Amino acid sequence: MLDVLISNAEIIYANNRYKASVGVQDGVIAGIYQPGAEPEAGEVVDASNLALIPGAVDMHSHHREGGEPGGYAYKENIHTATMQCAAGGVTTSVAMPNVTPPPNTVPRLEQLFGVYERESIIDFNVNPAGTIPEEIPNLAQHGIGAFKVFMVVDTGRDYPHMPGIGVHDHGKLMEIMEACAAANVPLMVHPHDQPLMDYIEKKFWDRGERDCLAYAKAYAANDGVIWETAIQFLIRLQAATGVHLHLLHVQTAGTVDMIRRAKDAGQRVTAEVNPWAIFLGSDWSEIERLGSYALSYWVPEENSPALWGGLCDGTIDIVATDHAPHTREEKEIGWEDGWKAHTGTPSAQYYMSLLFDAASKGKISQERVVEATSTRPAQIFGVHNKGRIEVGYDADLVLVDLNAEKEIRDEDVLSLIGWSPYAGRTLKGWPVRTFVRGTTVYRDGKVVGKKGHGRQAKARYPG
Repeated sequence: MLDVLISNAEIIYANNRYKASVGVQDGVIAGIYQPGAEPEAGEVVDASNLALIPGAVDMHSHHREGGEPGGYAYKENIHTATMQCAAGGVTTSVAMPNVTPPPNTVPRLEQLFGVYERESIIDFNVNPAGTIPEEIPNLAQHGIGAFKVFMVVDTGRDYPHMPGIGVHDHGKLMEIMEACAAANVPLMVHPHDQPLMDYIEKKFWDRGERDCLAYAKAYAANDGVIWETAIQFLIRLQAATGVHLHLLHVQTAGTVDMIRRAKDAGQRVTAEVNPWAIFLGSDWSEIERLGSYALSYWVPEENSPALWGGLCDGTIDIVATDHAPHTREEKEIGWEDGWKAHTGTPSAQYYMSLLFDAASKGKISQERVVEATSTRPAQIFGVHNKGRIEVGYDADLVLVDLNAEKEIRDEDVLSLIGWSPYAGRTLKGWPVRTFVRGTTVYRDGKVVGKKGHGRQAKARYPG
C-alpha cells in the first residue's frame, strides 16, 4: 500500500503536461498511474482541478541566521525562512553566505549545517563563500551546489555585502575560478564593478543626491555599466579558466546578449534572474512609491523585453528568489540616505505565485515556470533526486490552484520583518499544498511542517 496517492492531478512538467496520479512511498515517488488504475494508499489526496508540479529548487536565498547566535537573525531565521518556502512552493532552499560567521571554512560550514538540521522545515543546502582559495577543495567535498563570491563591498553600510565576502581584485578572482574549476564545482558571482561604482556614486554625492531615488539611479547609471563591465570581464575569465560560471542578478539587455553569445561559443556559463528584476524594480513608479522597500535595484523599463525574452528562450536558465529580508527601520532610512538602507527584497513566500500570475497573462508558459524554478536548477547544480516528477525522485511536490486569485497582505507575511514589497497585488495561481519527501509541510493556508524535517539536498555536480 502506498503512503500517499495524489489522484487526478494535471502534472505540469518542463516540456509537457498530462493528467495522472502520483504515488508516494517512503518519501519518494513510487509510481505514476493513469486515473482509475491506482493502487491503494493510506492517504488519498484528490487533486482534481489542481496542477501538480515538482517543488521549487531555489538556489539563491538569504536566510540571515548563521552558525553562531546573534548576527543578522533578527531579520529572519532558518525556521521563518523555510516556513515561507513551504507556503510558497519551495521545497529546497539554498542559502547564501553573508551570515555570521561567513561559511568559508569547513568547520564554519559544518556548524551552519547543524543549525539547518535543527531548524529547517524543508530541504536545504548552503553556497559557501569561495573567498579563501585554499579552502575550496575541502569545502567542495561536502555536497554543496556552488560557491559564491560578491564582487562588491558596500559603501555607507556594513551589510548585506559586509567586509570579508567581497572580492573585486581580478587576480584573486582568477585564483578562485581556477580553484573552483579544479574542484569541479560551479562559482556563483554577484557581478559589480567597484571602481566604476566608486566614481559614479561620488558624482551623485557631490551634487547632494543621496536619497533612495539617487541610489536607484546610480546603480542603473550609463545603461547599467557597472553590471555589464563586470560581466564582460567574468565571461572572459571563464574562458581562461574553464570554470562553470553562474551569473547572478541579470538585469540588463546587454547582459542577456553577452550570455547568449557566450553560450553560443560553448562556454560553461549559466545565469539567473530574480523576481525583483521582472516584477518590482522594472517599474519606476514602484521605486518612487516604495523607495528602498523596492530596492534591490532599479531595472529601467527598456530592459524588460530582453529579460523576459531571455528567460523564455532559456538564455537565462533559472529564476531564483534572492530572498533578502530587512526590517522596516533598515529600509525607512533610505528616504533620506539610500546608501544607508540595506539593499534586497523578500520574495520566497510569493515568487511562484508571481510567476504563475505572469503565465496567466501570457508572459511565460507554465511549463517554463516549472523548468526555470525546479527542473533546470536541480539539473545544472546537480541537486540529487530533485526537480522532477519521476519514479525514484524525492516526493517534493506542490499542488497549485492555477485559478485561485488572492491579494498579498502584510499581515499574512511569515517573515520576522512582517512586510512585503508586493503587498496590495492580487495574483492568480497559488500553492495549496506542499510536500517535502512525501510529508505535508503546508496545507489549507497553514504551515504544518516541523523543525528538523529538512535535510541537506546534496549536490552531485555532473560536470
